[in-house]
Amino acid sequence: MNKVILSICIATRNRGAFIGATLESIVRQATDQVEIVIVDGASTDNTEEVVRRYQERFPRLHYSRVETNTGVDRDFARAVDSAQGDYCWLFSDDDLLKPGAIQVVLDALKDRYSLIVANSEVKNADLSTLLESKKLPFTQNRLYRSNENEELFIDTANYLSFIGCVIIERRLWDSREKEQYFGSNFVHVGVIFQKPLPGDALAIAEPLISIRYGNASWLGRYFEIWMFKWPGLIWSFDALADSAKKQVFPREPWRSARKLLHFRAKGAYTKREYAQWIKPHLESPWARLVGDACARFPGRAANLLVFIYYSIFHRPSSRLLCLSDLANSPFCFWRLSVKGRTPSRPAVISPKAPLPSTAAQSARVSDA
Repeated sequence: MNKVILSICIATRNRGAFIGATLESIVRQATDQVEIVIVDGASTDNTEEVVRRYQERFPRLHYSRVETNTGVDRDFARAVDSAQGDYCWLFSDDDLLKPGAIQVVLDALKDRYSLIVANSEVKNADLSTLLESKKLPFTQNRLYRSNENEELFIDTANYLSFIGCVIIERRLWDSREKEQYFGSNFVHVGVIFQKPLPGDALAIAEPLISIRYGNASWLGRYFEIWMFKWPGLIWSFDALADSAKKQVFPREPWRSARKLLHFRAKGAYTKREYAQWIKPHLESPWARLVGDACARFPGRAANLLVFIYYSIFHRPSSRLLCLSDLANSPFCFWRLSVKGRTPSRPAVISPKAPLPSTAAQSARVSDA
């Protein structure tokens, strides 16, 4: 048997309805240099049954189950700990690999990068509609030397909120601090940016992944994560200049009335979020008045205003993605024809689906 080069590491919980399609997309193209490592965080559905069926077809699929749900960060760390490959692809449990993706990565790994970032396309929840053709707006692969950590950060950090794009050297992962990032939902981002990478990084322009958008497992925590946890993580990296962090994400985005109205339009900001997250952080009565007013602003009116904003000002390549969030808001005044999604809470971004591309990503032109 050939040596395992690439370990596809998946942390999962209650994804029996989706993980079969994910594994099918991997198994049908996996070579004998590839293994799959799955850590199940105490699923209560038929996830184990589905995985065991694929284990019969693919002997290099290793499945383990923990009896207590301790969070996605710890489960990914457990999966990497069990991996045998020189590199680990931290893949999501409901997205799909595009045909030929594994061979593209195996070919790239011959150059011994510290990190490879795989581009992706974005589809709706039942994969019937393409919402965005590529998350990283690159026309060619981009090479980042070990002394270009800030350029890598500016170009890719928001996209790296999607864990499924990360292929990392296992030795690098093992050498870095992880415990302090448990509970952040983005342990991989902490591992990558806590200090400069020892070797080069490659961003692959060709989309290798189809993201199943709007299938997040923790939609109710959307406001907390994107207004507090994510910016807190981005601004915790001492090795990066504040000027670089500002290009990636604001330090305190929750102070912006415009952002609060965007969240209100998506149904993710209510009086509950104001009382729990915003009010305790605001010092002045005026700021509290604004925060409270945004939470009480008529949801349908907010949805209409943000719809107009996206329709006029947002870049066309990702406009449909943004509008699909609004279409799934409980305040939606219209209906976008995006199949496979039930209007309830917004189809929000999660660790398995990246933040929208930043202007900085589009601006950098030093393609490799």
